Amino acid sequence: MFLTSIQLQNYRNYNELDLTTPNKVNVFLGPNAQGKTNLLEAIFVLALTKSHRTSKDKELIGWQGDSARIGGEVEKRYGSLKLDLLFSSQGKKAKINGLEQRKLSDFIGSVNVVMFAPEDLEIVKGTPGVRRRFLDMEIAQVQPGYLHTLQQYGKVLQQRNNFLKASFPGGPNSTMLEVWNMQLAEHGVKIMKKRQHFIHKLQMYAEQIHSGITNGSEQLTIDYRPSFDAGAQEDESVLFDRFMIKLTHVKDQEIRRGVTLVGPHRDDLAFFINGKEAQIFGSQGQQRTTALSLKLAEIELINEEIGEYPLLLLDDVLSELDQNRQTQLIETFQSKVQTFITTTGLESVNVSKLQDAGIYHVQGGRVTR
Repeated sequence: MFLTSIQLQNYRNYNELDLTTPNKVNVFLGPNAQGKTNLLEAIFVLALTKSHRTSKDKELIGWQGDSARIGGEVEKRYGSLKLDLLFSSQGKKAKINGLEQRKLSDFIGSVNVVMFAPEDLEIVKGTPGVRRRFLDMEIAQVQPGYLHTLQQYGKVLQQRNNFLKASFPGGPNSTMLEVWNMQLAEHGVKIMKKRQHFIHKLQMYAEQIHSGITNGSEQLTIDYRPSFDAGAQEDESVLFDRFMIKLTHVKDQEIRRGVTLVGPHRDDLAFFINGKEAQIFGSQGQQRTTALSLKLAEIELINEEIGEYPLLLLDDVLSELDQNRQTQLIETFQSKVQTFITTTGLESVNVSKLQDAGIYHVQGGRVTR
């Protein structure tokens, strides 16, 4: 997978940009607050139709108008694609080779990315919501239909919560609550199975990579923590029954609190280094190595799932890594992944390790070579 060009119109601080990216490694150099991260974010948004930095699409639109556009051309193993994504007050419109896509989920996966930024340390030490977002963003790229299922689950969850909050004489209607329970479990078990599969694959790659970075001194394990006992690899029918039983057990508590207490919206992940939980007992260096191992594992997992490597976006992270971790990262992507790097200076980057690199200068929303 190779991004040959990207176009921006009224995107954040970019009024107009038409940039060709012919190199395997593309380094964007410049002071802070000039647009380096905005450029990498635009590539990320082109892949997933949403930002890793904000949930509000209107923040992506610059001051010069009421809409923003991201375009790109990508070479894939089966041919080239021309992608176009428009943001406006009416919502998003996505096109592939000029054809508007009926659903955004049909557009996602046209180009695949792995983003590694300083805030990704939060995957290890942050809140469960950060880890669920990490799971959902990555699974959506490689599992067709996952995003749609997630959206359906979200709608049912919101309606069920509204039902629980409503005031009913003598409590809510049990028959109606059972209907919401069945819909919640139906969509929920599909999400959980996808997450189980993804985490199992991620574990295989991340464990090996982490061992390599630490010269075999540390073993990384990933533990999926759903909101109820889901078993090891149960089929959907068994999982559905367990889901429904758990909802029955917490029924009174949910009615009192007016909120759904069971389901994938309360899932979490835990990371263990040599048997100790990294979030609690890990040093910052160990947490950083864990985050790096996860990102490198994502690259290999996506390649296994779709048959080609994703784009790698490194937003101001090389300067954060020591020489050993930086070398490990560069050697991983050097020969197989097109990479986009932002940095404020080349002195912190082991440039001698980079091959086929193009250096770009970013200043005030303008990019020059």
